[in-house]
Amino acid sequence: MDLLFPIDVKKSRIAGRGAYALKSIPRRKKLGNMAGEIISFREARKRVKLQKGNALLMVEFNHEPIALDASVNRNALSYINHSCEPNTYMRRAFRRVEFYSLRPIKKGEELTCDYGETHHDGKLPCQCGAVKCRKFI
Repeated sequence: MDLLFPIDVKKSRIAGRGAYALKSIPRRKKLGNMAGEIISFREARKRVKLQKGNALLMVEFNHEPIALDASVNRNALSYINHSCEPNTYMRRAFRRVEFYSLRPIKKGEELTCDYGETHHDGKLPCQCGAVKCRKFI
């Protein structure tokens, strides 16, 4: 069970490619689990240094020394771009990275998530275009 709603991946106005809803999604619905490989925290830090681009491909878990590398065996959820005014949120639990809708999402709308703290340490210029954009990720 990776995706619970149909999602397309195509060019994004925010960055590179993005994930788009192929049908309307009600609020507070689980979209699915991000695919990838569970690895050690140490291995995650090594791989982050080797990652190309600025996409969210590594998700660390708060209470375990592990991470999900979403660049391996990825699915459409790994293409969710950052926004300071997102329409989804990410939940890390039980060695899974789950995405849920924050509000109703229209068919054709790009899925976005507030990444929060990242390995960019607030130095990467944000491209989300939101009215209340923080300007950096």
